[in-house]
Amino acid sequence: MAILSATLQAAFLAAASNVLAQLITASRTKTSLAIDWIPVLQFTIFSIVNTPPNYLWQDYLESAFPARPRRRHASSEPARRPSLSLINTLAKFVLDQTVGAAVNTVLFSFFVHGLQDAMAPAPRITSLSAALAYSTGPGAIDLQRVHAARLVAIARAEFWPIINAGMRFWPLVSLLNFTLVKTVHARNLVGALAGVAWGVYMSIVAAR
Repeated sequence: MAILSATLQAAFLAAASNVLAQLITASRTKTSLAIDWIPVLQFTIFSIVNTPPNYLWQDYLESAFPARPRRRHASSEPARRPSLSLINTLAKFVLDQTVGAAVNTVLFSFFVHGLQDAMAPAPRITSLSAALAYSTGPGAIDLQRVHAARLVAIARAEFWPIINAGMRFWPLVSLLNFTLVKTVHARNLVGALAGVAWGVYMSIVAAR
């Protein structure tokens, strides 16, 4: 249930971040404030697919490198709260900001742009119900429209700009998460809330 709850939270926040990105873009460009629900749905679908493996990744990091590893005490000694392991915290931080960041960046590029290609040419739909009906209709998603070479080129072009932008944002979030937040579920919630701001940036990247 915890992973389902985290996925639903992340999906809602992903949709909110895409809506915010569209409002910010419209305000900057002085265009209509009507929300195009197709990219909102695409971004939400990515979040639903991406959250469970990320939850499991955080769970693995915590089990492999517990923040407060338990130590054996003599039965006569009073139980003490384990102290924070700086080595384990550093290990989780480094792995999350290297392996985790790289995998998530590649998955974002392939999935989001692949879904955009599969749904191309998607019309601008400003009604949520109409967007849902269109997205679930026959022929709305056609994988034959997806070109692997194009996705590889996009992933290569986006990789370092996204990684560099993330390095100015996620290390602080990750460090606070690993030192102050105790449970994996709570860490995913904190990450999802921070991800609203990040999602705005990623939504703008996806819309280019």
